[in-house]
Amino acid sequence: MSRRITRATASAALVVLTLGACAPSADSPEPGAAAGEGCDGDAVALDVWSWRTEDVKTYERIFDVFEEANPCITVGFQAHLNTEYDQILRTGLTGSDGPDIAQVRSYGLLQPLVEGGNLEPLDDVVPELAEFDDAALDGARGREDGSVYGVPLATQTIQVWYNTAIFEENGLSEPETWEDFVALNDTLLEAGVTPLAVGARDGWFVPTVHDALTAARYGGADFQQALRDGETDFTDPAYVASIQTLKDLQEYMPDDVTGVAYTDAQVLFTSGQAAMFPGGSYEQAFFQDANPDLELGVFQVPPPPGSAVDHPVTPGYADGNWGLSAATQHPDEARTLLSWLASPEFGQLVADELKQFSPVPGVEYADPLQQEMWDLYQESPAPYLLLVDYRYGDPTGTDLMGQAGQKLFLGDTDAAGAADIVQEGLSAWWTPGE
Repeated sequence: MSRRITRATASAALVVLTLGACAPSADSPEPGAAAGEGCDGDAVALDVWSWRTEDVKTYERIFDVFEEANPCITVGFQAHLNTEYDQILRTGLTGSDGPDIAQVRSYGLLQPLVEGGNLEPLDDVVPELAEFDDAALDGARGREDGSVYGVPLATQTIQVWYNTAIFEENGLSEPETWEDFVALNDTLLEAGVTPLAVGARDGWFVPTVHDALTAARYGGADFQQALRDGETDFTDPAYVASIQTLKDLQEYMPDDVTGVAYTDAQVLFTSGQAAMFPGGSYEQAFFQDANPDLELGVFQVPPPPGSAVDHPVTPGYADGNWGLSAATQHPDEARTLLSWLASPEFGQLVADELKQFSPVPGVEYADPLQQEMWDLYQESPAPYLLLVDYRYGDPTGTDLMGQAGQKLFLGDTDAAGAADIVQEGLSAWWTPGE
């Protein structure tokens, strides 16, 4: 039976998964359980907000660990839709009903909250931060004052996930050359399997896919440095070529890719209707929860002919932080929780339960697949370029590439035109070398 599917198929499958995820589990706590049970004093409830709707149940289990050690503090974890979260958070932090602690973005998207005085600096509040790697802290710093405004949450890497069973069924293995990569896509297409689970309706996902598939083509960290040094801009032929490579791979993506949502793409992959998913390491826990029988593998995409570097790379970035609301009514308890969020105990829970790379020093990865991704990143790291350096103004680089990529897939522009969209948009606030 053909597994080359459409948007409607993915959406229907998503409904089934969503309904299943909403069903109460047998070990759910009894309704009305007393908050602060075992506390000898006054119990305090802290509100913690997040954009990770996929991780609600896991975070509830993680915060149970904190509550057991701190019986006078309870944690209410609330997740909002990723696409709506930033606006909801800005409103919440300026009102009286916002969170005490919130997951906040990194790099440029953190700055409006810093400049608005919505977050407290943590340099003198969380002493454990002194042990963190500077690369992780860079995503939490205020650009003007250099202070740290969040406890780093995770490092994410970007690569291609694949369904090992589908590969085995079709006699495929991880590609070692670009020609291997193209050939395996052709084989899957001929077998009626959607090769690449990509959804471009959500613009934010497009630059992730671009970097997963083509970062080596434009040069990764070397290109980043050339931009910082003022030697080039986004109309550079290597960057244009990387966008053309993305366009060339469209034939291996779902039909009507700009009508396919990110969540649809997740379902295509977890349901076995697509063989590969170009995306972040943060997908692992969701993939395994959605389909526990799914056997996963990962690989870096080999560089296409003419690439700026001769080896595959793994883009990565500091993904989010735990920020302290300047308006919290419970600063002491919130600081207690923040210190725990910077602890090896929490860091190991992030690694074991969320399957993410914790920036807390000393964390180990028992999961072989997770360790493989981390090793690949350590061997040949690259920045997730548009997120790391180009979110400090409006419009952001990721938004621009999202728009440009959608136009590219629709046939409304070519690769050079897409690069122009990025460059012209960024030129409103960024000049190469400054």
